Amino acid sequence: MNERNEEHGFKTEEAISTLLKVGVNTSLVLIAAGTLLSFLNKGGYEAGAPAVAKLTTSAGAFPRTVHWLAAGIVHGNGQALIILGLLLLIMTPVLRVALSILGFALERDRAFVVITTVVLLLLLISFWLGKGA
Repeated sequence: MNERNEEHGFKTEEAISTLLKVGVNTSLVLIAAGTLLSFLNKGGYEAGAPAVAKLTTSAGAFPRTVHWLAAGIVHGNGQALIILGLLLLIMTPVLRVALSILGFALERDRAFVVITTVVLLLLLISFWLGKGA
């Protein structure tokens, strides 16, 4: 997989490895920082069981909008940072599949481009179908 990619200056395995490391490590930092902020900020987890139950029960007010996420990040909301970290953790393998498509395309391996594109589309469709759950 790598020989033809190196002709183009693109090393697929190294790029994928870097993507996975950066994605997982950044996610870890965001989740840890968000957890710390949630315990330190007024109205966060320091409020005790009611604040945690608000997020974990089926009737809880779990954040579901991009607007809430963006506003929470801007205001240093720990829960928003945790959600951002979790979203990044979920998206890292999806981005890995997309990067694989690029690698196969540079190799001109049409069969694997098609197969990997189908895998990516199935992942995206599963996210879309799961949003109503």
